[in-house]
Amino acid sequence: MKVKRLSQIEEYLGEKQEASLEELKNHFNVSMNTIRRDINELAQTNVIKKVYGGVIYNSSSSTTTAYEERNISHYAEKKNIGKHCSRYIEQHDIVYIDSGTTTHFVLDSLSQDIEFTLITNSLEVLNKAVSYPNVHIMIIGETYKRSTKSFTGITDDETITKFNINKAFMSATAFSMNNGASNSDLLENRIKKIVCERANEVYLLIDSSKFGKSSLFTYSHLEDISVIITDQNMDQAYADQIKKANKTIVMV
Repeated sequence: MKVKRLSQIEEYLGEKQEASLEELKNHFNVSMNTIRRDINELAQTNVIKKVYGGVIYNSSSSTTTAYEERNISHYAEKKNIGKHCSRYIEQHDIVYIDSGTTTHFVLDSLSQDIEFTLITNSLEVLNKAVSYPNVHIMIIGETYKRSTKSFTGITDDETITKFNINKAFMSATAFSMNNGASNSDLLENRIKKIVCERANEVYLLIDSSKFGKSSLFTYSHLEDISVIITDQNMDQAYADQIKKANKTIVMV
């Protein structure tokens, strides 16, 4: 499957740092035309750089920033945003909690007795969710990505396209009025986009440092987001623009 192979190529190059097209073609047992298309797609995400006859891994790419490093940045704000969102989860909800360094905090303030269905592709969310005895957990994604502690890659007929999700709690690398919520990972973007299409309500959890910026791939535009939850360092002028678009923004 293409999306799974793209993730595997990225992992392979992360370990090898460089490879020729011939080496990649043989390792993944595909045609030269196929490997060229895959490399062109990965090059658009800034994960790799094309050189004559091959590729090199871009270790400075923002998509590979260590999870722990991102988690430290704006830690207090992210924790407050996540904990605030726990109030939106109700008994018997079907909830999606996205991967990211803010969303996992949603689980920190829930009652141990609450019963709901949780869908996630986040290892951090999974590790926290197992302590809730009445939460039914479903994991999506076929390949584990260490840099984001998330599972990526889904097949075209994956169950996710049939899920009826009440509430989706989403993270983003950036948000702008024109481009909406965006991220820089091609494989995660596909999951995010499908989830938002299937959810009745979309909650965007994003700290104030990410507003007014755009990343490579948009997964949801402002009109499709129900509530934006951010911190009190949010620029008021930007918040007013969101309100003028008849959208709810909560600053905690």
